[in-house]
Amino acid sequence: MNIVIFGPPGAGKGTQANLLVKKFKLHQLSTGELLRKEISNNTDLGLKISSIISSGNLVSDNIVGNLIEKYISNEMYKNRLIFDGYPRNLTQAKYLESLLIKNNQKIDIALKLTVGLETIKSRITERKNLEKRTDDDEVVAVKRFKDYENNIKPIIDFYKQSNLLKEVNGEASVTKISDEISGLIDSIKG
Repeated sequence: MNIVIFGPPGAGKGTQANLLVKKFKLHQLSTGELLRKEISNNTDLGLKISSIISSGNLVSDNIVGNLIEKYISNEMYKNRLIFDGYPRNLTQAKYLESLLIKNNQKIDIALKLTVGLETIKSRITERKNLEKRTDDDEVVAVKRFKDYENNIKPIIDFYKQSNLLKEVNGEASVTKISDEISGLIDSIKG
């Protein structure tokens, strides 16, 4: 089973993906983690990514796509991936679909965590204090939220047309969100 989970930065995608990994024995593919790993490894690509993220911009589709492809083509992860924070736009959604088809896979469900800006601001502030993430800054978070909102409609339409989209109230407690998502997954597993 391959799952897409999306929502604005700070919506709880990572938290929910971690819970799904444990419950359904999947592998979380977090674009944020992939990018942070490049940054922490101080690669040339990591330095470029750091500069892009620090300015509040999103990393290019090409960079992210190349990082994602390494996992999709790896037999160890076949039909066991949760795409956390990817795709972020229609180009990425179509690219992901083509990569999966090329590797005899598909998306089984697309989960959209719906969360408002005030909740995001609160969560980003809390996460910054707990995790000390360099990309957690309220000004950057607001910009990323607005970018997300501007880019998300075509992705929603893309997954709706494929009857894969399920919207989840991301404002609820972690447990309630997890229970709702588990129920949705169980219903498609048959």
